[in-house]
Amino acid sequence: MKIKPIVTDHIQTKHTSFEVDLHLGSNVTFISGDSGTGKSALYSFLEEYAAEDKNVRCFNYLDLNKKTYKGSIKRSEGKLFVIDNADILLDDSMRSYIAFDSKNQYIIIGRNPTGLQLTVDEIYELKSERTDSITLLTLAKSF
Repeated sequence: MKIKPIVTDHIQTKHTSFEVDLHLGSNVTFISGDSGTGKSALYSFLEEYAAEDKNVRCFNYLDLNKKTYKGSIKRSEGKLFVIDNADILLDDSMRSYIAFDSKNQYIIIGRNPTGLQLTVDEIYELKSERTDSITLLTLAKSF
């Protein structure tokens, strides 16, 4: 369900020899890809970014045992949630909630976008380009 970005349409950050430059075209951006393509590294860079931007909240498989991430998402407004390991964290009811949430924005990293009601314009793969000593991480449409 395509809605314009609620929190931001661009995230740019640097970490050592990595640069992240994400252009977000909707309120739900799904990032998929094979193992070893940098998705978990991207999550860790966005987690560092979130330490300085209180509108960004990050969840991954470590939050599965806490059981509070679902309530945190549902009680929030005006947040950008970055969810890694979405296939583990998001059950059908959370996927449905996210699909219709018009108060928050999401970057979801996983393998299965089922239940999020996404269009092909909202599903991306992580692209990395090495120039000199910098690796640039951007998004490329999957389809």
